[in-house]
Amino acid sequence: MTAPFLFRQTVRDDWIDYNGHLSEAYYVLVFGFATDALMDAAGLDAAHRERTGCSLYTVEAHVRYLREVARGRELIVRTAVLGVDGRKLRLVHEMFAGGPAGGPVATEELFQLHVDRSGGRAAPLPGTTRERLAALVAPAPKWAGHGIREV
Repeated sequence: MTAPFLFRQTVRDDWIDYNGHLSEAYYVLVFGFATDALMDAAGLDAAHRERTGCSLYTVEAHVRYLREVARGRELIVRTAVLGVDGRKLRLVHEMFAGGPAGGPVATEELFQLHVDRSGGRAAPLPGTTRERLAALVAPAPKWAGHGIREV
């Protein structure tokens, strides 16, 4: 795996809301697709889930909607790992419309646990998965680690 990890998706017509731009739920859907692609590349794919009964569970997420996205735009999601240990993963996604030149249109920060679904408890990540994810570790962007600010 190489840093940064990239995922691409084009905005579909049925993702456009009554305001004429990408609906908030679909930003999260695209971020979810980017997480799935990262899981597959790191070895936490369908075969891993079937063989071990383990999967990543999102424990906490923070999304920032920064700019509107139009119908048909290509989205690029850049993913960085902020930390990975035995059972935990913290990562960030930055979404760009068409490329990074204009800055992100949305961001998401995730805290995830590798969970044994049969017992509902956190389980150790496979060593090769930790190594692949560790290769994507980057410094936290300034916006990471903050909650919703009071108005």
